[in-house]
Amino acid sequence: MTVRSYEDKDLSQMIKIWNEVVEDGNAFPQEELLNEVTGAEFFASQTYCGVVEDENSHICGLYILHPNNVGRCGHICNASYAVSTQNRGKHIGEKLVLDCIHQAKEHGFGILQFNAVVESNTHARHLYERLGFVELGTIPRGFRMKDGHYENICPYYYEL
Repeated sequence: MTVRSYEDKDLSQMIKIWNEVVEDGNAFPQEELLNEVTGAEFFASQTYCGVVEDENSHICGLYILHPNNVGRCGHICNASYAVSTQNRGKHIGEKLVLDCIHQAKEHGFGILQFNAVVESNTHARHLYERLGFVELGTIPRGFRMKDGHYENICPYYYEL
């Protein structure tokens, strides 16, 4: 499996994977699904998008990287990761995060910050902690789950 920059030919697979995570309703704050038009605009608007491609040229996962804020806080970036349902548990997320760290440095960012990691997303939290991310604390009831109940979120950061 290789991680590379996305290409237009990847968009339909990327949109499908992104929408799987949105539909799960337990990790991304977005509620609206992407279509071919909004997906192309969304991914093109990012600072960088990486995809993991298997030996058969299927996209297994992706990430987006963009500034977390502007001006005096513009050196802080943010990222989101999505792995296709059938490819979860294969350490693809780790490949995505490691490539994202590299790309964040290449694009001149100094800190990678995750604003809203859902507390019950233990797989992601363990990965981030294993890679050296620091948890900043807990925001009580910061994320509304798909079924309507609220869970805590745990912001993380990593100094690049």
